[in-house]
Amino acid sequence: MTEDWRNGGFGLYLHWPFCASKCPYCDFNSHVAAEIDQNRWNRAYLAEIERVGAETKDRVLNSVFFGGGTPSLMDPDLVAAILDKVRTTWRFANDIEITLEANPSSIESGRFRAYSEAGVNRVSMGMQALNDADLRRLGRMHSVAEGRRAFDIARSVFDRVSFDLIYARQDQTLDAWRAELTEALSMAIDHLSLYQLTIEEGTAFGARHAAGKLRGLPEDEAAADMYLLTQEICDAHGMPAYEVSNHARAGAESRHNLIYWRYGDYAGIGPGAHGRLTLNGARQATDTPKAPNAWLEAVESRGTGELPRAALPRDEQAIEYLLFGLRLAEGISADRYRALWGHDLPQDRLEYLSDLGMIQVEQGRISATKAGMPVLNAILRELMP
Repeated sequence: MTEDWRNGGFGLYLHWPFCASKCPYCDFNSHVAAEIDQNRWNRAYLAEIERVGAETKDRVLNSVFFGGGTPSLMDPDLVAAILDKVRTTWRFANDIEITLEANPSSIESGRFRAYSEAGVNRVSMGMQALNDADLRRLGRMHSVAEGRRAFDIARSVFDRVSFDLIYARQDQTLDAWRAELTEALSMAIDHLSLYQLTIEEGTAFGARHAAGKLRGLPEDEAAADMYLLTQEICDAHGMPAYEVSNHARAGAESRHNLIYWRYGDYAGIGPGAHGRLTLNGARQATDTPKAPNAWLEAVESRGTGELPRAALPRDEQAIEYLLFGLRLAEGISADRYRALWGHDLPQDRLEYLSDLGMIQVEQGRISATKAGMPVLNAILRELMP
């Protein structure tokens, strides 16, 4: 139990909260600011890395992820200073993955070469659509042509480049998604993230939807057909889903996100960043203020950007492992679940779901089948303790 996190590894997440504009579908912790004092942010990030590093200094770091927001708006010197501090704080795994999220509108070759020289070795691009009309509907600031140019720049600098697409968009047909996904796969190197559009409360799309003004969204059955088509086309191109929304060639999976889904430990630094840290044999949940200025002021005045920590009871750890792990094609270990919770998953529920063809139980692992993945939430409801 005390070393359970080693099953997933150890990563570092750094949140950059700023964007050039707020997309209407986005419920991430992102903000638009007229001025950003990047030197002040530099001092805060370095102080937080030092603080968390003192608690975890004997660990090997498997991944670093700059998320946001739009981290490609960070000065390359800031990224370099952060990574220099990270190198002196933890030992790096031989195959460490260092990812930076980027939007096409903030990609240019000199900036990306500087990120690479700083140590970034993977880029995740927010392409979102390969259709200009839909990019405008999604509030994106780039065109398809600009997105392709940005992708080519990223490919010229980095060996590993992933990009995101959103499907089940307004007025999107199955044939249109087939053509768009086929085009995306002709561009892709080894990884794609493909998300179904979801309408979240607190977003511009959420408000429009509540007012009956977001028209043309596909019915549930049409969206499910798009999901199934996505699996079929990606499988045929050698990029099967290793997680509900993520596709990769063998060995090209996002190592950082696998830490989350395999329920490892990760330090979360920056506004709204959360983490899971096992310290003195107990796994703790960490969280931070979402407002950028509140986080900065907390670091500067209190010496920590974290809110008070909460120890996670064994049942909550088992639930989190179940929720995260069943998203993966590889599923979860029955033995590990038992070690976390002290109980097995209910045998009658496992047999019921297996008879329905929704899950498979093989060699001590429990995983959703291809038929089960689209109804994963229903499977989880059946298995939740």
